[in-house]
Amino acid sequence: MQCQRCEKYPATVHLTQVINGEKNEVHLCDSCAKEQGYMNQEEEKFSLNDLLSGLFHMEGSGSAGKLFQGNKQQQQKESLQCSGCGLTYQEFTKAGKFGCATCYETFNERLDPILKRVHSGNTTHHGKVPKRAGGDLNLRRDIEKHREKLHQLINQEEFEEAAKVRDEIRTLEEELNQDKGGDS
Repeated sequence: MQCQRCEKYPATVHLTQVINGEKNEVHLCDSCAKEQGYMNQEEEKFSLNDLLSGLFHMEGSGSAGKLFQGNKQQQQKESLQCSGCGLTYQEFTKAGKFGCATCYETFNERLDPILKRVHSGNTTHHGKVPKRAGGDLNLRRDIEKHREKLHQLINQEEFEEAAKVRDEIRTLEEELNQDKGGDS
């Protein structure tokens, strides 16, 4: 994609702005982005770690209210330390990355509000599978969803609906077995 302004160089800066539901995209080369005021010299060295650590420093801002109020909670946040690697929350926010797997559990309470803000309220990642490439996987996920629904219906004593879901599970399992070539 070429720069929308000079049309000489490849666009390396891509900005999307949504105002009142109206989407506006700008695609510029580095020099045009600097001329237009979208970047300055310091932003050229902006890293992913800078972005992540910036998110951690935003805690408590915005209309949702303050997440951490008062000196006592601020001290708790600063003294929070991972038992696995010894990383403190303050060090984590500066580095933007964890020291070990235990950090996820240690800092979980602080991460949930950030992940909710970044991921539009979602805190779990389920992933996506392309329809063409993930036939078996999509079928297995459908079967698992149907089984969960079946258990709920049985618990609610809705046996007629449960029987229909059971039949749907059997159909999906047969389809899965056919895709494998009949092996089971």
